[in-house]
Amino acid sequence: MGRRFRGESHHKVDTKGRVSIPASFRRVIEASDPNWKSGENPELVIVYGDHRRNFLECYTIEAIEEVDAKIDSLPRGSMQRKMLQRMFHGQSFPTTVDETGRLVLPAKLRNKIDLEKEAFFIAAGDTFQIWKPETYEAEELAQTEKWMEDLPEDFDPLEFLDGGEL
Repeated sequence: MGRRFRGESHHKVDTKGRVSIPASFRRVIEASDPNWKSGENPELVIVYGDHRRNFLECYTIEAIEEVDAKIDSLPRGSMQRKMLQRMFHGQSFPTTVDETGRLVLPAKLRNKIDLEKEAFFIAAGDTFQIWKPETYEAEELAQTEKWMEDLPEDFDPLEFLDGGEL
């Protein structure tokens, strides 16, 4: 596995759907595209999924190839394989980062998550997500706060790494 995305940030979206990718994210996309060479546009895949998904998940080429290999290992014709193929092959958009470090998000993807003037980027390991800022705050941030409320006051999240049980 290659480098990981880290951090979060807000970026303007113009009327043509162009949005700048955080500079540190661009370096990870480049490093995780086996075909990328300096001066070229690195590739990535945006998975938008079905109606339950309120964000866009951006996969590096290495990350999506790992997912593809796992899908390919499932029995041909199985419900699991069909469902995953639909999401990761059918409900996805292969694209490149342009020479100015921007993504062009088609209207279909912007409309799906109701993205207008601003996008919220958040790292998720070997992927990153693009959200409408208000949706992220209402859904993801609220859920995280709810989880934290259920934990003891002195809980250290690093305990999860050691298999800590609550």
